[in-house]
Amino acid sequence: MPKYAQSLEELAKPEQIAAMSGLEFITAIQRGELPAPPIGETLDYWMEEASEGRVVFRGKPTFKAMNPIGTIHGGWFGTLLDSCMACAVQTTLPAGRGYTTLEYKINIIRPLFANSGEVRAIGEVTHAGRRTGVAEGRIVGVDDGKTYATGSTTCLVYQF
Repeated sequence: MPKYAQSLEELAKPEQIAAMSGLEFITAIQRGELPAPPIGETLDYWMEEASEGRVVFRGKPTFKAMNPIGTIHGGWFGTLLDSCMACAVQTTLPAGRGYTTLEYKINIIRPLFANSGEVRAIGEVTHAGRRTGVAEGRIVGVDDGKTYATGSTTCLVYQF
C-alpha cells in the first residue's frame, strides 16, 4: 500500500511539482517517492500503474462508501474516474504545466457493493494539447472483468 500524506506539509509543493514533467511527478507518487494524496486513503484506492497517457488506480469498495440503499455511492465511482483520467492527462504535460478538471461525466453501468471485490479504474488520454487535455476512463472488476462504469473528462492545462 502507498504512503498517504497525513498533513499539508507532506504534500509536494507547487514549485516542486512545476520542476518535474507530469509523468515524472505521477510516477514518483506511484513508486512511493512522493506521498499519495489523502483522498486515496479516505476512499480506499491507490495508483497501480502510470505511463505516458495512461494511469490505472486500484480500489476496494467498502462499507464507508455505501449510500442509503446499500450500494456504493456514485461519488466513489466519480472520484476514482476523475483521478485516473485527470492523472493520465497530467502524465502528458511538460515541466511547468499543471491541470485542473474542467468537467467530467460518468456512466454507472452496474452497481458495486461493499463485498464486490477490487476494481481497476483505467484512464487513457485521447487528446493532449497546450490548453486542454481529454481522457476516457472505465472501472473494471479485477476478478470478473466486468465494466462497472465509464467516464470522460476535459482538463484545463495551465502554466504554474
